Amino acid sequence: MSDEPDEQPDIDALMKGEKKYEWLSDPRFKRLFTDIEDGLQGVLGRGKFEWVDRRVFDQVFDSSTLLAVHKLMQKGGIDTIDYPIARGKEAHVFHASTNHGPVAVKIFHTSNAVFKGLAKYIDGDPRFSGLSRRHRELVNIWVRKEFRNLKRMRKHGLRVPEPLDSLKNVLVMSYLGDDKGASPRLKDITIDEPYEVFEELLDFVAVNWQSCGLVHADFSEYNVLWYDGEPWVIDVGQAVTHQHPNAEEFLVRDVTRLVEWINRQGYGAELAESLARVLDDPVPTLPPLSGGD
Repeated sequence: MSDEPDEQPDIDALMKGEKKYEWLSDPRFKRLFTDIEDGLQGVLGRGKFEWVDRRVFDQVFDSSTLLAVHKLMQKGGIDTIDYPIARGKEAHVFHASTNHGPVAVKIFHTSNAVFKGLAKYIDGDPRFSGLSRRHRELVNIWVRKEFRNLKRMRKHGLRVPEPLDSLKNVLVMSYLGDDKGASPRLKDITIDEPYEVFEELLDFVAVNWQSCGLVHADFSEYNVLWYDGEPWVIDVGQAVTHQHPNAEEFLVRDVTRLVEWINRQGYGAELAESLARVLDDPVPTLPPLSGGD
């Protein structure tokens, strides 16, 4: 790749005319940004990756987020943020590099009205009672909630990403993928033995309910990655405990979506039978995974 100066975007030019980025002119933030600029080469369109869409910076990296990224880089949890591997209404997930290999960095949007609909997954969860309902605080609560849910699930041997660190609206997790890219979603691939995978995922729901005391609350083929020949469950921020007033409703919805998925593969799974298995059948005791708590 050429090192000609005219191919290197100027951050001041990039932000010119954007009033919401006036904070970058503040000496404190300018020093901060200069300190971590090398670590954001991919985001700024400078690195070796060709995905670059500069609007990503506009959507994700406000002053609070950059402060959080700066602190995580200082701690050594992130070296560089390279390119996005998933984009959603609530968050962007980035491939990032560290001295210990690749990680996934999930950055939740702090100015997205979608989060107004997420309060229902926090209200009623005794772990987060009495907390502020301000939008930014709600986002930060959501990140802590996902971090804790991942740790609890891994403690009981469930295949979810390992939570490595979090700060404000930034969550650092183990990376599920290889040098060619992130692992595909179950929705996007064809697998050889779908019914075996269905039974594995039904066991996941059962162990999560009976042993972890949690329900995922958004379980579907969109939130399962196929990694190293096995299904891994992601996006557990909305998972709630048994004590949540809507826990049983969320559980029925999760099992219903799983049954609908396998029946679209040509099978005839029964919802009632699957629910009974989740609620009543003995579940395996799985060895804990690293990072569980």
